[in-house]
Amino acid sequence: MNRFSATLLLILATAIWGFAFIAQKSAMDSMEPLTFIGARYLLGGLVVAPLAWQEYKKRGIKLSQKEWAIILFLSVNFFIGSWLQQWGLVSTSVTNAGFLTGLYVFFVPLILLIVFRTKPHNIVWLCVPLAMGGLFLLTGGSLEKIKFGDWLVISSAVFWALHVLGLGYAARMSKLPLVVSCLPFLFAGLFSSAGAVVFESPTIAGISAGWIEIIYAGVFSTAVAFTLQAVGQMHVPPANAAIILSGESMFAAIGGAVIMGERLLLVGYFGAFLIFLSIILVESVPAMMRNRN
Repeated sequence: MNRFSATLLLILATAIWGFAFIAQKSAMDSMEPLTFIGARYLLGGLVVAPLAWQEYKKRGIKLSQKEWAIILFLSVNFFIGSWLQQWGLVSTSVTNAGFLTGLYVFFVPLILLIVFRTKPHNIVWLCVPLAMGGLFLLTGGSLEKIKFGDWLVISSAVFWALHVLGLGYAARMSKLPLVVSCLPFLFAGLFSSAGAVVFESPTIAGISAGWIEIIYAGVFSTAVAFTLQAVGQMHVPPANAAIILSGESMFAAIGGAVIMGERLLLVGYFGAFLIFLSIILVESVPAMMRNRN
């Protein structure tokens, strides 16, 4: 797969996730956070499992101990990031959650530089503040009063950054993107379900009331979008991928306009333009420089 096709897959994943914020928020009307993410990830994992098994058998590649360790690390970050984000949505708005989740666009190159001593392409340092500024303007240039839920979502952004870093690395190393996607789904689903039984009060009636949200989040946002992310990140560097994936807030705003009748302020449209511009720059400038050399 070429870089352009991989970028398109990442953009499609961001579109699906953008609409998912609406489903995640409305699901909290009928069930608690661990119950919801347990249901969505078990469903997503079961949808991807047959394809992942087929990929595993077809390629005949056995995972090494190092690869299993990376997948376990990936799974833990995936679960914690999901839980903190979903918990935060109980008490914060979709707008705030979309912006604050997008902060991983800042954490990814920072972790790369400080922890892994890997310097991203110079254009990343221009596109990161450009994308963050776009995210902020997309909310109307202001945030509601910071709540406990906002801090939870901010914390989740750190784990989403680690997930972005780990997913691309694991998919490239193992050459099994479907397997690398599926295992964290199942891990997060089982762990969340166990936590829901212990700490929450899940009911059949509550889960049934949110079946539409669970199906969208489980099949599309989980099985489809996260798998697209794994495949796309095999060919796109993590810092670049983080900027592309920050576009989910832009699509969340579009979803709010189409589904909920919300309208952006003028600065919001400018913010969407900045996010789109950062995505174009972070992919086109390095390619142009390579061709020039």
